[in-house]
Formats: sequence, C-alpha cells, structure tokens
Amino acid sequence: MADLPPDLQYTLEHEWLAQGTPSTVGITSVAAEALGDIVYLELPAVGETITAGAVVGEIESTKSVSELYSPVTGTVVEVNTAAVDDPSVVNTDPYGAGWLLKVEVTEAGPLMSAEEYAAHAAG
Repeated sequence: MADLPPDLQYTLEHEWLAQGTPSTVGITSVAAEALGDIVYLELPAVGETITAGAVVGEIESTKSVSELYSPVTGTVVEVNTAAVDDPSVVNTDPYGAGWLLKVEVTEAGPLMSAEEYAAHAAG
C-alpha cells in the first residue's frame, strides 16, 4: 500500500482531509490506484454548500465512475481547476497537486487517522 501522509485524516470512502482555513479535500492514493487512469472530474461549484457523507461529485476513470463523498460540511471556496483540466494529476500526485476542493468547514464527518485508514484499506 502507498504511503499515507500521517498529518491528514481519512474517510471510509477513501477521501482525505487536510484541516486548515480553508480545509483541503482529495482522494487517497489507494482510491487513485484502484480507479486506474482518471480521465474526468465533476466537482461542486465554488459557493456550494456541501454536507459530510453526501455525494459531491464524480471521478471517472478508464475503468469506472465513482462518486466523491465530502468528509466535511461547509462551503466550497475553491475547486482545483488544474485537476479538472488535467485529471491525471490526481493519479500522479493525489496528496499534492491532485487535491480537489478547499472548504470553509462548519462540521467534520467521521474521520480516521492514517493508521486507522491503512487498516481499513487493507481489510
């Protein structure tokens, strides 16, 4: 399994969260590897209110289409347009240039540490 940054928090649905002001959301390397070559991202619009645990977009790969779930409740303040324009960056750098959203968080959903997520992903 790929290395998981220990400073991030993770969801059962394979998203990661970097808490901050605003907080950053992306998908894990585990998800990116399972999806294969990502070819399309559908993300919420800036200003949209999202809810923890709810579907907020889609990620399409050459293998399948997967839903993107929000790890937090809040307002989208930025969308990674570079990743929308070139979704392959999510495969090559899921924790860096491949981030998806920045959110002003009002409430976090259930989150796991890197160790907890690694155990979940391995199971």
